[in-house]
Amino acid sequence: MQAAFGMSRSAGSIPLFVVVTLALLCCSVTLAKQRYYEFVIQEAAVTRLCNSRKIMTVNGQFPGPALEVMEGDCLAVKVTNKGAYNVTVHWHGVRQVRTGWSDGPEFVTQCPIRPGESYTYRFTVAGQEGTLWWHAHSSWLRATVHGALIIRPRAKVPYPFNNGKPPAREIPIILGEWWDMNPIDVVRMATRTGAAPNISDAITVNGQPGDLYKCSSKDTTTFPVKSGETNLLRFINAALNTEMFVSLAGHTMTVVGADASYTKPYATSILMIAPGQTTDVLVTFDQPPGRYYLAASAYASAQGVPFDNTTTTAIFDYSGGNGATTSGSSPVMPTLPAYNDTATATAFTTSLRGLRKAELPSHIDENLFFTVGVGLFNCSGGDQQSCGGPNNTRFTASINNVSFVLPTTVSILQAHYHAATPAVFTADFPANPPVQFDYTAQNVSRALWQPEPGTKVYKLKYGAVVQVVLQGTNIFAAENHPIHIHGYDFYILAEGFGNFDAATDAAKFNLDDPPMRNTIGVPVNGWAVIRFVADNPGVWLMHCHLDVHITWGLAMAFLVEDGVGVLQSLQAPPPDLPLC
Repeated sequence: MQAAFGMSRSAGSIPLFVVVTLALLCCSVTLAKQRYYEFVIQEAAVTRLCNSRKIMTVNGQFPGPALEVMEGDCLAVKVTNKGAYNVTVHWHGVRQVRTGWSDGPEFVTQCPIRPGESYTYRFTVAGQEGTLWWHAHSSWLRATVHGALIIRPRAKVPYPFNNGKPPAREIPIILGEWWDMNPIDVVRMATRTGAAPNISDAITVNGQPGDLYKCSSKDTTTFPVKSGETNLLRFINAALNTEMFVSLAGHTMTVVGADASYTKPYATSILMIAPGQTTDVLVTFDQPPGRYYLAASAYASAQGVPFDNTTTTAIFDYSGGNGATTSGSSPVMPTLPAYNDTATATAFTTSLRGLRKAELPSHIDENLFFTVGVGLFNCSGGDQQSCGGPNNTRFTASINNVSFVLPTTVSILQAHYHAATPAVFTADFPANPPVQFDYTAQNVSRALWQPEPGTKVYKLKYGAVVQVVLQGTNIFAAENHPIHIHGYDFYILAEGFGNFDAATDAAKFNLDDPPMRNTIGVPVNGWAVIRFVADNPGVWLMHCHLDVHITWGLAMAFLVEDGVGVLQSLQAPPPDLPLC
């Protein structure tokens, strides 16, 4: 592969000053501030739930360091892998305009950074404000390798909420999952057997389970605040497989942003956040000074599927006018919805509206219909060792009956850029499901349960207006699927239950102020419609952000062709791109 793609040395052999110079080239034609960071992927010892073990971290921190930037800044992040596993880092929600080489999904836009090697991600954060995040995009490493990416307005540009006043404090709150065993071993065991992976042992807030779990009380995450102040809470769901309900006892949360796009203010006592999503809320601490629990538990929409049915807590401890804290009092606990309360989840997601009128093209160049769901592979030869699913099967997942298979020797983006032969992928991903059926029926024919494996992309011309109907299926178990598209934000025009019907459901589209996101929860046994303009050349993964589902193949990729001229074309690959 080195000869085929013109790479003769590893990033580790390039002098640091050369790496920094190359890293900052993305800013050379702008007045943006240049920010340089170093991430070291390494093991660190932690204790959770009475047990001590080593986990993968960034710079020894769990969660990893928060990057705080301003809109328009150029970032260069040198990632050095001192761990035992191959790794990549994805900058979740960053548009990566023309810088697809820095997007991060393993074998989609790059080969992984091998142990002992380095790679510098170079990109500009433009046209986005709010909360995004970064995470490993290799196997299940993101269980502990993740952190916040906070994007503030440029200097002298006010926030479009709270009467333009900055909040008194900004508090990142990262929801996650914890396993008592190595998450890599969890997914490897499931891959070996074909069964579902073990569920997590705890849900966490900023890496801590909270005082409802054993051996966790003294380390419960606590946020000190002051009576009367208004704070901005930046929620991130970094969990691998759990959508969550969140509530703060005694307080109203006003949503003002989601996935680094502003929303019309929406007051609520309950948030529903899927893995991959972020939500910014304002909270005024106007209750009697005291200790109030922030609590989160699972929204588990699939019937009969095991899930982590525990509750994580953090504590907001705020003082009165004299500044004294109230650490001696018992925290107040909020009431969370039932784990299967789809009505509450739907009420939240359908209440979000974009802050400004949508810049939404009325014509559609690509009208796509994608079914998403979980199925089963029948095992051949009676190999019970690798068939831990129901009735001698392996779990699988697919979009339009294609179960996505990652390459193993070169990334799709490299193969596209260098016109590699033999073909690493094919450009025949179907625009519609190969067989139309009653997608949400109670008993879908077993003949439709097994998808076809393949590494397929769907080609888009630069500038094409793309509308995608995401249709959930009830093939094995219907559930809410958080679908994330790399490289793009998209408008959410509508969502509903049952089978999408263009003749009647198009009348429900919000073409005025739809919310803009990068991750959409496709309702259990339902559908959602999104629209975007394909104005970012490159290869962009679309996948379910439940990691168990992407492991099983619930993914595809868009290949967006170059437009006209340099500014509509993918940049050349950087010289330190990891070797394959």
